[in-house]
Amino acid sequence: GEEGRRVFVGNLSWSTRWQGLKDHFASCGEVLRADVFTERSGRSRGCGIVEFATVEQAAAAMETMTSTELDGRTIFVREDRG
Repeated sequence: GEEGRRVFVGNLSWSTRWQGLKDHFASCGEVLRADVFTERSGRSRGCGIVEFATVEQAAAAMETMTSTELDGRTIFVREDRG
């Protein structure tokens, strides 16, 4: 399953889209999916998930990508708790 391969990303800029999210995390490994959560209106909720090919890549993302800057915002990365 995808247990442990997904990370939750918070404090995203409202301008960040899934493509930018995917590109930002590409250095950690193979990104299978990146999603930015949106309101019904289509406005970003400022958070999303990134799913990696392996648990190790997800762990690397949590370790190295927290406090990095994406589209002018300092993001945080943690385990996706569903």
